[in-house]
Amino acid sequence: MAHPTARRPMGKGPMRGRGMPVPKGAIKKGTFKRLFKMAFRHYKVHLIVSLICILLSSIGSLVSSVFMVSLVDEVITPALNIGGMNGELKEKLIGLIIMMAAVYGVVIIASFLYTRLMATVTQGTLYHLRTDMFAKMQKLPIKYFDTHAHGDIMSTYTNDTDATRQLIGQSLPTVLSSSLTLITTVILMLRYSFWLFLVVMVSTFAMTFVVKKIGGGSAKYMVAQQTSLAEEEGFMEEMMKGQKVVKVFTHEEKAKEDFEKLNQKLFKDSERAHIYGNVLGPILGNIGNITYVLIAIIGGALFALETVNISFGTLLFGDAKLVTVGVIVAFLGMSRNFTQVVNQTSQQVSMIAMGLAGASRVFTLMDESPEEDEGYVTLVYAKYDENGELTETAERTGLWAWKHYHKADGTTTYTELKGDVVMDMVDFSYVPEKQVLSDVTLYAKPGQKIAFVGATGAGKTTITNLINRFYDIEDGKIRYDGININKIRKEDLRRSLGIVLQDTNLFTGTVMENIRYGRLDATDEECIAAAKLANADDFICRLPDGYNTMLTNNGANLSQGQRQLLSIARAAVADAPAMILDEATSSIDTRTEALVNDGMDKLMQGRTVFVIAHRLSTVRNSNAIMVLDHGRIIERGTHEQLLEQKGTYYQLYTGAFELE
Repeated sequence: MAHPTARRPMGKGPMRGRGMPVPKGAIKKGTFKRLFKMAFRHYKVHLIVSLICILLSSIGSLVSSVFMVSLVDEVITPALNIGGMNGELKEKLIGLIIMMAAVYGVVIIASFLYTRLMATVTQGTLYHLRTDMFAKMQKLPIKYFDTHAHGDIMSTYTNDTDATRQLIGQSLPTVLSSSLTLITTVILMLRYSFWLFLVVMVSTFAMTFVVKKIGGGSAKYMVAQQTSLAEEEGFMEEMMKGQKVVKVFTHEEKAKEDFEKLNQKLFKDSERAHIYGNVLGPILGNIGNITYVLIAIIGGALFALETVNISFGTLLFGDAKLVTVGVIVAFLGMSRNFTQVVNQTSQQVSMIAMGLAGASRVFTLMDESPEEDEGYVTLVYAKYDENGELTETAERTGLWAWKHYHKADGTTTYTELKGDVVMDMVDFSYVPEKQVLSDVTLYAKPGQKIAFVGATGAGKTTITNLINRFYDIEDGKIRYDGININKIRKEDLRRSLGIVLQDTNLFTGTVMENIRYGRLDATDEECIAAAKLANADDFICRLPDGYNTMLTNNGANLSQGQRQLLSIARAAVADAPAMILDEATSSIDTRTEALVNDGMDKLMQGRTVFVIAHRLSTVRNSNAIMVLDHGRIIERGTHEQLLEQKGTYYQLYTGAFELE
């Protein structure tokens, strides 16, 4: 039965919301720093050794320029002046070759080592990212999954982590190596010729301007591309799950139109990003070619002027000599190398932006507010001692108790889990200003069957969501065995409730494993007994491998009714004192329904049961039937009492109007 409905002004409690999301196309502040800290925490030695190796490799790549100056000025030019190689010049040449070979040997070893180490760092960091993401996902409230496209979440695990992989494994090492190379090149250029260095600097400013203008556009559209890709994958996931519905309603053309819009947006964002990225390389390459020619011309002119004793160096720096043939040759090589490094770095701008965008989306998921749980009352195995007192025990006894620690006096009490549920003037809304439940008051004693009927959207499923604390109420109280459910730890609360949903979810694994999902420590015999109770044993035994038959793709090789029977068996093996049946028999034919109801009646003995049903024939034997309309209980009573009232339930039962 239920308490009379109490009336009072609607209360509006605080809404529990998520943190502010990062706007689409924006990169979360501090993403790079956070990613680096995460990698450094797990791979400190790897990163330090890699940094040293990158430094050696970068410096070693410029050794050829230094050797070229020595080779031309100290070996080739003297040999030309004396008309051949003497013993001293040969000895110097061999020494230079040996030194160059040794340096390049170090460069090869360093390059191999840092490449090998960075592969470990990259894949290891992604491993930890995915692990942390999945662990965080298990802590998120149901609300998060109700408000985010599943395909969008999946894109975070795939596309965004792949973009992060490229950032860690390719873009960052390239930029770091290039930066060190550029610094070393600048130092060498200043050492050999200030005037030729100025030519390179003018070229560098031109390149910087181009990278800023074009590279910035590429980065912006790379970030947009990641968002568009996630939206398209979300749509694809939705279409694959609903393909039968699409075909039944001949919605193929509309689906193609919707996909075309998303695909077109992805195409535009990707096209712009890659146009900017592809144009950047040739422009920088041509600036480098012009710089190469200018160095050759200006360097040759400076050398020629000094040859006839008209030295700019004499005019500005006294007798300082500006250039030699070796310096000009080295500068040509260094300018080419400088241009290539700048070009190589600029190519990574868009990849870095895309990687940071991917990492930002990963961290956005990881920063979502976890499901809050301030509960401290826990569920424990219990037994009665010789004095008739309820005590805690380690072994499974079939008896459960709520362990309630009272902070005020430091005592602990145990309350037997019976399934006594009371809702007292409960208000709830999913979003502000749109009330879903108003002043809902009811109680269910142990062993009672309470049914909820009403039109779609009346609030039936919402009530069961509140009992499970998938959502928290705004106002009122819900008590379980006399304890406010806000005080009960959510994990323990849900462990005490068996639930069968209208939409079944079966996991990849055997039939036996899917039934055991209700209680992981259940034996095979207990699982089989649960299947028999749900009348699922008959069809299971007719499967190719019986209880060892593998199920994939949400049990696609089973009928909807068979999947529902397995879902009921899963709830049965949980052996919870309270059950929630949300349209549990809606997908089962009439004959099977009769068998299931027989099994369910056995299952419900001694348990509190909440039933949501559109088939009113399934709720006739309920202890109390609640008729809901727009979030309020408008009628309550037994089947016979409600028929006598000749109100809404009577009209529903006699077919005067439909539930939907």
